[in-house]
Amino acid sequence: MRYALYFSPPKDDPLTGAASLWLGRNAFTGETYPAPEYEQLGAPEQFELTADPRRYGFHATIKAPFSLASSVTEKDLMTVAEDFAQRTQAFEIPELVLGQLGRFFALVPGSLHQPLQDFAAKVVRSFEPFRATLSEADMARRNPEKLSDSQRAHLQRWGYPYVMEDFGFHMTLSGQVPETRAQVMKAILTERFADFIGRPLSISGLAVFIEETRGAPFKVHSWLPLAGAKS
Repeated sequence: MRYALYFSPPKDDPLTGAASLWLGRNAFTGETYPAPEYEQLGAPEQFELTADPRRYGFHATIKAPFSLASSVTEKDLMTVAEDFAQRTQAFEIPELVLGQLGRFFALVPGSLHQPLQDFAAKVVRSFEPFRATLSEADMARRNPEKLSDSQRAHLQRWGYPYVMEDFGFHMTLSGQVPETRAQVMKAILTERFADFIGRPLSISGLAVFIEETRGAPFKVHSWLPLAGAKS
């Protein structure tokens, strides 16, 4: 069993619905959907290109998946998570845009938003006592030789390279898209997520996701509203 602290919009949020239909699975309900069919992107190819984010569920990683330390239980984790959410104020990202990060696509902030960076760092620090130390195999999977000095230091300290000053909020919409298909993917995603691109995104909750066994689909265990979040 692994746990992760992610941002996700609420279960009934229109963005959750749109992203779940695109990815082919809803992490809240476990419901699956057929791949959409486009003239320039057939369903089998679309299904393949969304396989990785489909397993993880629509989210933005805040504290990456971790096994629990032997000294704590799930109940301990949830008690702290509920208290954290109650004490942490909801806020907005001013603008959400479609970004291309390397060869994959994601919804990202239009510009660096310091309250978001601060929120992510606070989550990473607050829940570090619950994380079991990474195994050597898990460390090796991160290809530390390809990371920057700061990313390697974060991997050693926090179990994940992309935290603190290396954190970049992103809600993944594809796996690795071949360069020859990137423009097609960009055009489709721009159309499908037009209702959300160029608009604010409310950071209204913190989600606890679980992976019951290694390689299993991640599911929402609990979605915890932040203080002052609109119901």
